[in-house]
Amino acid sequence: MTGKQCITRLQKEYKSLLKEPVPNITAHPSPTNLLEWHYVLEGAKGTEYEGGVYHGKLVFPAEYPFKPPSISLFTPNGRFATNTKLCLSMTDFHPESWNPMWSVGTILTGLLSFMYDTQATTGSITTTKQDKERMARESLAVNVKNPTFRKLFSNWVEEHSHRQVVAAQPAATTEPSPPPPPAVGQAQPQGVSATEAEQERQPVGTVQADGTTGAEAGTAPAEQQQQQLARRGPQQHQPLGSTVVAIALVVAVLAAVWMSSSGNGGELLRSWPWPGAGRSSS
Repeated sequence: MTGKQCITRLQKEYKSLLKEPVPNITAHPSPTNLLEWHYVLEGAKGTEYEGGVYHGKLVFPAEYPFKPPSISLFTPNGRFATNTKLCLSMTDFHPESWNPMWSVGTILTGLLSFMYDTQATTGSITTTKQDKERMARESLAVNVKNPTFRKLFSNWVEEHSHRQVVAAQPAATTEPSPPPPPAVGQAQPQGVSATEAEQERQPVGTVQADGTTGAEAGTAPAEQQQQQLARRGPQQHQPLGSTVVAIALVVAVLAAVWMSSSGNGGELLRSWPWPGAGRSSS
């Protein structure tokens, strides 16, 4: 028969845990038995238990707090065997070392601390770091199969559903977009280099790196010469002296014709003030 002092003490401790939760530890009494408590330990970051959610049970004697409880774990963890009573200084394995001042919070804090240790004890097992990390990843999925866990730790059941949704989403990848295909009728001919093909696609008047336009880049040498001549503008006019000589030749020809057709032409020509007239011949 459970004593009144035991019931009062456990009720008080539960209220204290709800008011001031212990980091990485959650505990609730069974709805049908105040002497049976279920707890959850969360693996600390930076350890092989990181991300792990470990479900276990405390069973208090009717003489609590004057006698210690028993402790066991249900979730595979790689440190303690499951469904086995653990031998710790605050369990019923060592009633001589039990302190009535200890509470549910201090008991589970000690259990979590001993979990990170490597000291062997009754109920402890030896596994690799990789095994512990794998069990930590799988722990929540194992726990949600337990009806008592689902009833007492509904928040972790929701967390498990959330993790499943996140895991089902495809990872976002950023891949470079492929280059657009060439337009119809603009496929690059076989044997034509990419540079030549690019020059052919340049609009007329586009200045290339060598100073030529897009139209000039793909033209033949003869056409390039014509374009260069066109850019030079009209040719320079002949000098003025050449024009005067031409006029003089025309006048001389006309004068000879006129002299041959007119008798007075010779006299008129002899009286014309030609350049050098009046000089004596040497």
